[in-house]
Amino acid sequence: MKGLIISFAMFLMCGCCSTECAVEKDVRPSAYVTTLVGTLSDYNLSTGNTYPAVALPWGMNFWTPQTGKMGDGWAYTYASHTIRGLKQTHQPSPWINDYGQFSIMPVRGVACFDEESRKSWFSHQSEEARPYVYSVYFADHDIFAEMTPTERAAVMRFTFPESKESGVVIDAFDRGSMLKLVDDRTVVGYTTRNSGGVPENFKNWFVVRFSSPVSAVEMTASPAKYKAGSMCLKPEAVKMVEGDHAIMKVHFATTRGEKIEAEVASSFISEEQAFRNLKEVEGRGFDAVKAAAQQRWDEVLGRIEVEGGSEEEMRTFYSCLYRSTLFPRKFYEVDAEGEIVHYSPYNGKVEKGYMYTDSGFWDTFRCLFPLLNLVYPSVNTEIQAALANTYRESGFLPEWASPGHRGCMVGNNSASIVADAILKGITPKEDIELLYEAMLHGREAVHPEVSSTGRLGHQYYNTLGYVPMNVGINESAARTLEYAYDDWCIAQTAQHLGKSDDAARLMKASENYKNLFDKESRLMRGRNEDGTFEKNFSPYKWGGVFTEGNAWHYSWSVFHSPEGLAELMGGRETFAHMLDSVFVAPPIYDDSYYGFRIHEIVEMQVANMGNYAHGNQPAQHMIYLYDYCGQPWKAQWWTREVMKRLYSPKPDGYCGDEDNGQTSAWYVFSSLGFYPVCPASDEYALGSPLFRKAKIHLENGQTVEISARDNSDENRYVGALKFNGKNHDTNIILHSELTKGAHLDFEMQDTPDKTRGLETR
Repeated sequence: MKGLIISFAMFLMCGCCSTECAVEKDVRPSAYVTTLVGTLSDYNLSTGNTYPAVALPWGMNFWTPQTGKMGDGWAYTYASHTIRGLKQTHQPSPWINDYGQFSIMPVRGVACFDEESRKSWFSHQSEEARPYVYSVYFADHDIFAEMTPTERAAVMRFTFPESKESGVVIDAFDRGSMLKLVDDRTVVGYTTRNSGGVPENFKNWFVVRFSSPVSAVEMTASPAKYKAGSMCLKPEAVKMVEGDHAIMKVHFATTRGEKIEAEVASSFISEEQAFRNLKEVEGRGFDAVKAAAQQRWDEVLGRIEVEGGSEEEMRTFYSCLYRSTLFPRKFYEVDAEGEIVHYSPYNGKVEKGYMYTDSGFWDTFRCLFPLLNLVYPSVNTEIQAALANTYRESGFLPEWASPGHRGCMVGNNSASIVADAILKGITPKEDIELLYEAMLHGREAVHPEVSSTGRLGHQYYNTLGYVPMNVGINESAARTLEYAYDDWCIAQTAQHLGKSDDAARLMKASENYKNLFDKESRLMRGRNEDGTFEKNFSPYKWGGVFTEGNAWHYSWSVFHSPEGLAELMGGRETFAHMLDSVFVAPPIYDDSYYGFRIHEIVEMQVANMGNYAHGNQPAQHMIYLYDYCGQPWKAQWWTREVMKRLYSPKPDGYCGDEDNGQTSAWYVFSSLGFYPVCPASDEYALGSPLFRKAKIHLENGQTVEISARDNSDENRYVGALKFNGKNHDTNIILHSELTKGAHLDFEMQDTPDKTRGLETR
C-alpha cells in the first residue's frame, strides 16, 4: 500500500444514518478507528476492559491517559472525570496489570505535584483518541496536551497558558525508582514497578528531553512527606533522587500559547540504550512523528479493505483490526551495532534475537494468531523466533507472558500457536526442530514456579487419559479438553516433519476428549480418579471443572474433531439440537465455585442470547460448528446477529474482555465471512460476510477478493458461493488456496437455503 491516502474503492459513508449514502470519499483506514472502544468498563462489568493505547502496531511501548490511581489495573475508564498523567504502559489486561510504567503530567500551579494534587478535569468533547495520537484539554491547568508514538519512543506537545508556575511532573512510581537531571533539558530515570513476571534486576530505563530549558526543579523519593513548592532548585544544583517513589517536577515560565515538546524513550536494557531508542524521534518534531505514525497504521490497517457497509460497521471493523494488531508486543531493541537484542524477562540477561510478550495464549490461539498467519505472517515469523528464544531462556514455551511467565488460565495452547505457524510455512526453518522439542517437553512437564506453564496434571492425563477432578487440580475438565486438542496440534506437526511414531501416539491422545463425555447429559463432565463422573452435575455451574464457563460452553472445545463430538452426541441432528439448546436455555447460572457472580456471568446474562457467552473465549467458535452438522444457515444467522448486537465502535463496544485482540479478531474474521475453528488445520469454516466487498492484500503479493452482492442485514443467508468462478457447495475453504490469491463470490438472500452446504467438505 503506497502513499498517505489509501483508496477504499470510493467508500460509501454517511454519518447521519445507519446505511450507506451516495457520498463518495477516499478515507484513510486509521480515520475509522477510535481507541476508546471498550473503555466503559469496571471490575463488575467488562465492555472490553481496554484502554486507549497510543502506539504503533506491535510496538514495544504504549501510552495512555491515566484516570486511575497508581497501580490500578483500570488505568483509564471512560466514566472518569479526571486524568492524573500520560502514562507509559505495557499492560495487556487489567487482571494481569502493568510493568515498566511511569507518567508525565503537564501542570500549572505551585501545589501540583503528587497524583492527587496534579490531576485535572477533562471532557470527552475535547479529547481525540486515535491509534497514532491522543490529545486532551486539562481544564484545571488550562493546558492542551498531545502525544504521538514510535515503537520505543514518543513525542508529547504541551500548549501552556501564560504562567510563571507552568511545569511538567515526571512520576517514576513506587516500589523502587530513580530520577536525575543530566542537563537543563534532559531527565533520565528508571522505574521498577511491576505486577510479576520479571527477574530481580528488572528496570525500565527512560529519558525525557524537553525542547525548552527548565528554570527550576523539585524532587523527592517520599511524595507523601513532601510539601509541593517547598524546595525548588536551580538546574545546576540538581543531582539525583532515588528510593521508593521518585517524583520530579520541572518548571517553566511560559507565555500563552507557548508549545513545549518532550521527546521520550525507554529501554529494558540500560540508560545508554534508552538514549539510543530516543533517536527514533530525536529532532523530528511532533507533527512529523504523528504523520509517520498515521501512515504506519494506514499501511497495517489497509491490508484489509472493506466497503459496502454502514459507517458504524466500518468504524467497528477498523477499531477491531487496530486491537488485533497491538499484541503481542515487541520486547526487543536495536543495539549500537544494529543487532536485534532483548532483555530477557526469563533469565535477566541481555540476549540476542527477537522477543515478544504480553499475550494470553488461552485466548489468542483461537483466531488472533490465525489472523496474523493469514494477513501479517512476517510478524508471526518474528514471534515464532521469539518463542524459540523463550524456550532457550526459560526451558518452557509461554502460555501467558507479561513480560515473563505468569500464572493465569489453563491449557497448553502454545502448541496450537507453534503448530499453526510451522504447518503454514511461517516459522524460521532454523527454529522448527527446537520448537517441536519445546512442544513435546511442555506436554510432559510443568514449570516449577508457574503452574499454568506446561501441563499441570500431565501425569494423570498421560496415564488415565484425563485430569481427575479429585486430585487437587482445579478446572480439570477444561485442561483435559485443551490438552487433547493440543496433542492433535503436535501430532500434525509430527506428521509434517516425518515423525510418524510420535504422530500416531499423539493422535491417539487427541481422542482423550471422549473420556469426559457423559452420555446421559450429552455434555462434558468432570471425572474422578476412579473413573466415576462428578456427582450432582449441573450444566449451568460455572468454574469447578471448567474455566470461566460451564458445560454448555466447554463441551464444544473439540476443535479438531467436531464430527467425532457429533458422533458421541448421537449424530448430526442431535449435535445441532444441542447447539440450539445453548441459545434456548435461559441465562441461569450456578456461581457456587466462585462464591459470587463473576463479570463473565453478568456479560452472558445481559447479552440476551440464552446461555451463549460470547464475551468469553471458550464459546466463540461454537456458532461455526453448525457448519459441521449440515445446518450452515444457523451459523450464518448467528454470526451476523453477534456482530450486530454485541459489537459497536462505542465505549461499551464489546460484550466482555477484549483479551489481547482475540475478541476483535473474531469480528474481523467473521465480517469477512470465514473463521478458523481449528488452528493448525488448513481449514476455515464459512459464515456470512458483513460487507458487500472486501480485499485482503497478502504479503506474498496475492489478493483475496470477497464480494457479496445484495448483502444487507436481512440478506444474511448464503444462497450460493463461487470460489474462483466455480460453484463451492461445502462449508470449508482452505488457507492454502486463499494464499494463492482467490475470489469468493457470495450470493446473499433473506431466507435460509437448507439444501446448500449439507456436507462439510
